[in-house]
Amino acid sequence: MEIFSQGMQALIDGLLTGGVYAMIGAGLSLIFGVMRIINFGHGDFVVLGMYSAFFAATALHMDPYLSILVVAPLAYLLGFAVHRLILSRLLGASEQSTKLASLGIGLVVSNAILLGFGTQPQTVDTTYSTSVWVMQVGTLELRFSVIRVVAMVITAALIFLLNRMLFTSEIGKAIRATGQNRLGAELQGVDTRRIYAVIFGIGTVLAATAGVLLLPLLSATPTMGTIFTNKAFVITILGGLGSMPGAIIGGLILGVVESLGSSIFPLIPFLNNHFGSNYRDAYGLIIFLLVLLLKPEGLFGRTVKRV
Repeated sequence: MEIFSQGMQALIDGLLTGGVYAMIGAGLSLIFGVMRIINFGHGDFVVLGMYSAFFAATALHMDPYLSILVVAPLAYLLGFAVHRLILSRLLGASEQSTKLASLGIGLVVSNAILLGFGTQPQTVDTTYSTSVWVMQVGTLELRFSVIRVVAMVITAALIFLLNRMLFTSEIGKAIRATGQNRLGAELQGVDTRRIYAVIFGIGTVLAATAGVLLLPLLSATPTMGTIFTNKAFVITILGGLGSMPGAIIGGLILGVVESLGSSIFPLIPFLNNHFGSNYRDAYGLIIFLLVLLLKPEGLFGRTVKRV
């Protein structure tokens, strides 16, 4: 009974955390789906969002989640500028050049954070950080962390707005056309270089906003961008490269797997001795490897036949 109760609670926590993970994966998946590049600096923009929220909370005395109203526009401008000034010059270059450029951008971001804030881990507390909603279901007492629920609601709202923009606006149509056929879009008068900059800006917004949402839940360090980049890769591979619905499902799966693994395994002596709760990130990688073995194209990816 204890394992079942812990499992239900871990499932709830995992779904709420997985929603924020989905935003990280959605940003990387959107960039790849349209631009066909892998942004190795994606996780560093997540960390940049975390430190931006920390600065807003400590220097401006602003609620970290309210700071999204400031962080998101600035993140878009940063991503747009990075593409215009650096990545746009590599259009048509080798794939390795783009990968190295994105990796270099990530290193610049992480070292700038390190220079500005030092190595000390940072976090913030809000008035609702420890608040919990309790729901009684039969003999089970389920607890919903208010801060996780708020993060999930903000994530769902942003992804909904992004989806509406992609499918109802003129720029959304241009983005989808560019992702499907760049040359065809250009023949129809679409400025694909501008679209690429817009997409990179949106991807940066999603990454930075996810960082803001995660800050009250985690301690930020300047060098933890690699962790989030790895999570984004796991999410996009789980869901299928370039698939937005897949990124959302992949994020939820990763959150649930990590939460269940770190909560239930310690209750089982044999598993606790070999795995325990200190291997939280490893559980997602195990699922990642299983998906690669059983469905290499991802849950929502398309199989490409080679002839």
